Amino acid sequence: MKILVINCGSSSIKYKLYEMDDKSVLASGGIERIGQQDAFLKATLNGENQKIAFDCPTHTEGMKMVFDTLTHSEYGAIKSLDEIAAIGHRIVAGGRFTESCLVDDKMMEEWVTYMDLAPEHNPGHLKGYEAVKQMLPTKPNVFVFDTAFHQTMPRKAYMYAVPYKYYENNNIRRWGAHGTSHRFVSKRACEVLGVKPEGQKIIVCHVGNGASVSAIVDGKCVDTSMGLTPLEGLMMGTRSGDLDASVVLSIMESDNLSPAEMRYLLNKESGVKGISGVGSDMRDIEKAVAEGNDRAILALEMYSYRIKKYIGAYAAAMGGLDAVVFTAGVGEHQWDVRWEACESLEFLGLKMDYEKNKANFGEEEIVSAPDSRVKVLVVPTDEELLIATDTLELVTR
Repeated sequence: MKILVINCGSSSIKYKLYEMDDKSVLASGGIERIGQQDAFLKATLNGENQKIAFDCPTHTEGMKMVFDTLTHSEYGAIKSLDEIAAIGHRIVAGGRFTESCLVDDKMMEEWVTYMDLAPEHNPGHLKGYEAVKQMLPTKPNVFVFDTAFHQTMPRKAYMYAVPYKYYENNNIRRWGAHGTSHRFVSKRACEVLGVKPEGQKIIVCHVGNGASVSAIVDGKCVDTSMGLTPLEGLMMGTRSGDLDASVVLSIMESDNLSPAEMRYLLNKESGVKGISGVGSDMRDIEKAVAEGNDRAILALEMYSYRIKKYIGAYAAAMGGLDAVVFTAGVGEHQWDVRWEACESLEFLGLKMDYEKNKANFGEEEIVSAPDSRVKVLVVPTDEELLIATDTLELVTR
């Protein structure tokens, strides 16, 4: 059975087509700059990475390009769209949904009430779904929510200390994000360690341009760093992460910013980009650090330090720690961030293997010292495969 997984942003579409009989990837690619004059598709076609420019004013034209590419007579992966059994959608914010869902009218009616929980993501998800539904009206669609994994958090972890009516009337609470990755990686880490999730206290650090940390006990999330939206928590590529709310008010007053302008500043101009002045790409930051750029050095120090603080806080919250897992772009490929985030945590029973950690660039491996009580792992995430698996399960029940 073939499952198509799509992840739509405000101006992008990423896709993977799986053959679920053996979980192989038949095709993958992405469309960028939807709605702009220089839109293009990137994909591996006939064994070569290619970039194809085309006119793409909306997600509808983008999805048509995806389907045309998948069924192309020369380099297509399938002969007909009829071969696609179902479509799985990555959804950042699902509010009170606790598990993946087949899409129907009742589900959609509730989900659209949570649009503001991920203002940078959910509108794009909706556009992508509507485009798919328009072109493949009879195919089942499944929404896999990043927030669902975090719905096992206790009230003391997800509530904010503001008047209770805002929780009741405005959905003001910690929802989290990256839950699909945290679920996949924590389960895979247990498999690598040869243990069952039950009885394990694990911290997953999903760190990249977007970043979050989760505390997981017995396979269930008990706390996570992202909050009402993906803005809270760790310092990220362009997001501020944790800050005093008075900072927001002070900047708005001093620069006479509207709420929309302030939201843009915190989500798009802050974080590593705002501190370094170099940009949000960690490869550029590493280059600037090597050149002695003081602000880039500060940005990298802040980025790693905040991960360390969350590891310590969540170890305390769980009352112990068995493993720390790094995943996503930075977590998988930047040994120095892993090292700085774990340095001086020997009091928790965590001891890194410097050489093994330095040599690892995204391979699934234990990078802690052999005598470390707390294991540290690198586990590449595969959110798309988990989405495809959930989709298969729901459409074959």
